[in-house]
Amino acid sequence: MNDEALKVAVGRFLKNVSFKAQSEIEKVVRTAVTTGKLHSGENLTAAVTLSSEKLDLNITIFSKIEL
Repeated sequence: MNDEALKVAVGRFLKNVSFKAQSEIEKVVRTAVTTGKLHSGENLTAAVTLSSEKLDLNITIFSKIEL
């Protein structure tokens, strides 16, 4: 596999993950605001874990979401 094919394959994977993750986060944030668990203007921390047993990959990335 050449570098360009690898970039395209990883990009395709990340695009799929990004779309699904954004949808799920928006859904739970809306619910949290509606139920009063979270307030507009608050910040929250979220994490994403990337893993692959075959590649011995296990990394968690933390970031803040500013509402």
